[in-house]
Amino acid sequence: MGLEIDPATRAAVMVMLLDEQQATRLLGQLEPEELRTLGERMCALGDIDPTVISSTVADFMELSEHTGMSVSDRTRQVQSLMTGALGEMKAENLMRSIVPDSSRLSSSLELAKWLDPEVIAPLIEDEHPQLIAVLMVQLDPQVAARVLHRLPDAMQTEVVHRIATLGAVSSEAIAMLEELLSRKITAAHGAMPLTLGGPANAAEIINKSGSVVEKQVMSQLNKIDRSLAKRIEGEMFRFEHLLVLDGQSMGALLREVDSETLVDALKGAAEPDREAFFAAMSSRAADGVRDEIDARGRIKMAEVEAAQKAMVDIARRLAADGVIAFGNSGDDEYV
Repeated sequence: MGLEIDPATRAAVMVMLLDEQQATRLLGQLEPEELRTLGERMCALGDIDPTVISSTVADFMELSEHTGMSVSDRTRQVQSLMTGALGEMKAENLMRSIVPDSSRLSSSLELAKWLDPEVIAPLIEDEHPQLIAVLMVQLDPQVAARVLHRLPDAMQTEVVHRIATLGAVSSEAIAMLEELLSRKITAAHGAMPLTLGGPANAAEIINKSGSVVEKQVMSQLNKIDRSLAKRIEGEMFRFEHLLVLDGQSMGALLREVDSETLVDALKGAAEPDREAFFAAMSSRAADGVRDEIDARGRIKMAEVEAAQKAMVDIARRLAADGVIAFGNSGDDEYV
């Protein structure tokens, strides 16, 4: 190799020694001029002699021994690495939890992530699909799906197309989205309280608080507002909770569920979740349901959800009648 081993050439050799993923992350942190220079040197390398590789690595090790790592602007360095590894938006969220003050996203964009879809959709339905896509990818997928459902039919396909082809999002686009949300929230709600929380949010928090807190809170809430307690209870009790039924309770439930409903409900369940139901059946019956699921073909998610809700309603009735029980033996959980 006849090239002079100057710093830029050494850098080019080092990059060529990395695997493609590592090199991509590194190159993603460089400025355009740096990329041009490095790209030119990489293309001009030709055959790389082993002695050049050894010399380059040795120089790098020597530089590392004497340079050390300065603490100055460490947050920026970490964020740069995280951005290269995760992308800008995921890195922003991660850095917010590591160094809260490092976040560049202001309150209205953060607030939007906690709003109900019914509140979000009117704020953005008249905006450009690209801007809507930038917001949608930052929402929880279930929330984003409900927002998409509330957008005008003519816009839905365009927004999904933009999401699928979004790629890198500039800080200017984030700033534009932040300004838009701030303006729209102020115009739409002013000093009115926004729609936050609700029975579903309360149920999610209680579900993650453990059975002791659940029993205490739900017992007291029943005394304060029985209607609200029932609404929260309905949000707490979902199809996934059927998976914890013991064999006897699961058998009692399956005897009450017709075959058509069971097949539709399990069609949308993951294979490991299906096994919780198959385990309570005879081998012949389980194989029959598996065959029916395979033969059913594609069905709408709405049909799956309706079937799963029907099974949950039956389970609630059986639980109220004392026929089935949830939780471990001896754990008198609130149902």
